[in-house]
Amino acid sequence: MEEPFTKSREMVFPRSILVGHEVLPRIVDMSISLGFSGPGLMITGENTYKSAGKDVEDFMSDGGYDMTVHLSGNATFECVDNAVRLGRETGCRFILAVGGGNKIDTAKLTAKKLGVHFISIPTSASHDGIASGRASLKSSTKSKSVEAVSPMGILADTGVITAAPFRYLVSGCADVISNISALADWEMSRKNNNEFFSSSAYQMSMMAAETIIENSKAIRPDDEECTWLVLKPIILSGVSMSVAGSSRPTSGSEHMFSHALDTLHPGKAMHGEQCGVGSIMMTYLHGKDWMRIRNALTDIGAPVDAAGLGLGPEDVIDALTYMHKIRKDRTTIIGDDGLTRAAAEKLAKATHVI
Repeated sequence: MEEPFTKSREMVFPRSILVGHEVLPRIVDMSISLGFSGPGLMITGENTYKSAGKDVEDFMSDGGYDMTVHLSGNATFECVDNAVRLGRETGCRFILAVGGGNKIDTAKLTAKKLGVHFISIPTSASHDGIASGRASLKSSTKSKSVEAVSPMGILADTGVITAAPFRYLVSGCADVISNISALADWEMSRKNNNEFFSSSAYQMSMMAAETIIENSKAIRPDDEECTWLVLKPIILSGVSMSVAGSSRPTSGSEHMFSHALDTLHPGKAMHGEQCGVGSIMMTYLHGKDWMRIRNALTDIGAPVDAAGLGLGPEDVIDALTYMHKIRKDRTTIIGDDGLTRAAAEKLAKATHVI
């Protein structure tokens, strides 16, 4: 007798996504359409408040909303605790996250702890967390990816994001390109370990990466059309995590390499930049076309070697030999025992990273 069918899984997606030119004033319409009422909390930073937060505050005030502005720093557990405390004091019933990855990640976990919804309003697009339900939080010694909540809405003004330093957009593109190695890890684990696998999430993540790679020569600074082109795959990449119910379609061994650098040699480069370089090496280990990834990263102006990340050869080898300790629960091409220093050096030299 066959086993009865018992599968069930919840997928939570953003309900409203608005991307384009001068869409910032439409934050009030989006808030109303999502049923937001009562006092709200805006999580932003000093620079992002000037670039977009002040305008959002004024629009919301004119729309009859009572907003409390909270200037937050990097995405740390302490910053989340501070935001949660303020949210409870003010009785906030929704959150607006205005900023880059740090502010949006802080808002994700704050919203989860407060049991409220939030809107993601990126002022830059440095990684694919704009649309995902995962948050990367830093402690004194390492970065940790935690389950939070997906945004109820995303409002991305292409003019605001184009005005941000181009390096942020490049980092976001590199983060999405690195999906290639993450998907290779996932597919390998599906075959070897019968790991849960979502074909839909896989295809969405792959489509996002391929879109960036295929348009890599067209990605340039100070071009709102280019920002428009890039934002859609960055958001699609984030949504693929909601389909999978985990970060698996966008995070594999290349992210472990990045997190190892954050632990051993923090503050040298951006998350997406590190993932891009990691993806070159991990794709090589998978026996796939690593030069295609390297060429695409070069086209968009992303780092492709240690020097580009502000690192020395030994720093890269340190991370390669440490990275297997980052996520023991996730099967990747690196394996449980990791790489020896000799193997790590050979890999980095073979891919011209050192």
